[in-house]
Amino acid sequence: MRVNTRMIVTAAFAVLLLPASLLSAKEPATPSGGASAGAAVDSSNTSSAEPEVASSWGSMGAAMPYTAGRNLGTPTAELFLGYSYLRAVPTMAQGNRMVYLNGGSTSLAFNLNRYLGLAADFGGFNDSQIRFGGTGSTSSNTADSSGTAYTFLFGPRLSFRGRGRVTPFVQALFGGIHASAVTLSSGCTGLGCTPLPSETSFAMTAGGGLDVKVRRHFAIRIIQAEYLMTRFEDHSTGSSATQNDMRLSSGIVFRFGGNSAPPMPPQSPLAYSCSVTPSAVFPGETIAISGTAVYLNPDRTPVYTWSVDGGTVSAVSSSGSIDTKGLAAGSYTLKGHVSQGDKTDENADCSARFDVKAYEPLTVGCSANPSTLLSGDTSTITATAVSPQNRPLTYSYSSTSGTVTGTGPTATLSTGGAAVGIVGVTCNAADDIGQTASGTTSITVTAPVAAPKPQVSDLCAIHFDRDLRRPTRVDNEAKACLDDIALSLLRAPDATIAVEGNASSGEKGGNKLATERAVNTKAYLVHEKGIDPSRIAVYTGSTDGKTVSTLLIPAGATLDTTGLAPVQ
Repeated sequence: MRVNTRMIVTAAFAVLLLPASLLSAKEPATPSGGASAGAAVDSSNTSSAEPEVASSWGSMGAAMPYTAGRNLGTPTAELFLGYSYLRAVPTMAQGNRMVYLNGGSTSLAFNLNRYLGLAADFGGFNDSQIRFGGTGSTSSNTADSSGTAYTFLFGPRLSFRGRGRVTPFVQALFGGIHASAVTLSSGCTGLGCTPLPSETSFAMTAGGGLDVKVRRHFAIRIIQAEYLMTRFEDHSTGSSATQNDMRLSSGIVFRFGGNSAPPMPPQSPLAYSCSVTPSAVFPGETIAISGTAVYLNPDRTPVYTWSVDGGTVSAVSSSGSIDTKGLAAGSYTLKGHVSQGDKTDENADCSARFDVKAYEPLTVGCSANPSTLLSGDTSTITATAVSPQNRPLTYSYSSTSGTVTGTGPTATLSTGGAAVGIVGVTCNAADDIGQTASGTTSITVTAPVAAPKPQVSDLCAIHFDRDLRRPTRVDNEAKACLDDIALSLLRAPDATIAVEGNASSGEKGGNKLATERAVNTKAYLVHEKGIDPSRIAVYTGSTDGKTVSTLLIPAGATLDTTGLAPVQ
């Protein structure tokens, strides 16, 4: 029997594409039109029921939990017993005698290793009806019949064994099929009662299936789906041809021999550790907490609980925080618990210690600059406060005399109205949690030194003894002196001058001459130099000589007028 290239390519292609989608096993409706002469025949079971098949490999091959079914080994041999359903593809193919058949199959597979095995498959199928197609107006009809078909196939099997319960496999089997003669069974006699003779043909299958282990030596074959090719004679043409069929099987598998895989180590008891960050804080600060659980069962949700013997713990799952507000200094303990069930090894505890430190006191230094000043002056007060915890600070000040203003690290002491002597200043600091501290400094207040009383000073003197004819005339030499006097008055706008006219003892009419000399001197200053006349006082004196003396009188100075006579 010749196997052509098409057959080989078809078989290889089917193996590579497995798992194939499953076909439904519905019986087609009776054709409305007649078949050609020598019509194709249809051998089928009368039952219209079809086997249910598994939905997908992926859903059945999901990983199992830690405790379920992972201790799998590879059996030496596997014996399958089950129901098989065989149908033509496409339905009512011309020349195909294997249209709808029901039966059973068995296979024995020897596993060479974890993946590769050799399988021998034997199947038996039975038909109970045959369908004839007529031509023209002759309608199709169905008659009871009897006949059998047997397959005997051998070939390699490739299994995909994991640590789960499900084992998918693919296989390609080669061998033959023997179909007995189909005989009409409705009281028919004669040669026409055997429409199909017995035949033996080459056959091959390519497909795969899914085994689900129930126990070590027992499994269920959920589905086995295969393409079946035969080479029966096409009675329409009288020559051999290729028929395409689909075989579906389901049943039980007995597993023999083999060693169990080493059992997985037992699940370690649940362990739990927890930590606090930071481990030492001041009251009111927050501590972060976290827990780490190991050997958790991935199929269960852990439940975390927390407690603390000081402060308030807030946590979600395995992390959270502790509020230490109001805690006294000391050591405290955080306790954590994780649970995945009621068993001892499904529960674990942890603890972590943390310390609350007492606040270190504030320190305040106080200084003044300058530390000695005159009454009425000011001094800068500086408070140098240190908080070991770097808390925010506020400042205030007080003094035994004077006034201190300022609310920051510096302030100002005003000594206006303060008594002469030592003034004490206190610098106060407070943080946001109520801690306070103080520092002091002192300032020496002294009385202001009285300024010396302004004194009358002599200016230049004018002489009138050069011009005998005009003994009261202010000459050029006298004008140079008076120009300097005018400049002095401009520089001291609050000063005045006294002009003292004198006459010699032997001079006739001396008092009059002395008066004229003083008046002429004032006149020059007023009219020539623009000096306010109110700033010039004119006197006659008792000094012997033809002169005019000038005296500068600063503000606050007092002129001694003894021996002087004012000129009106």
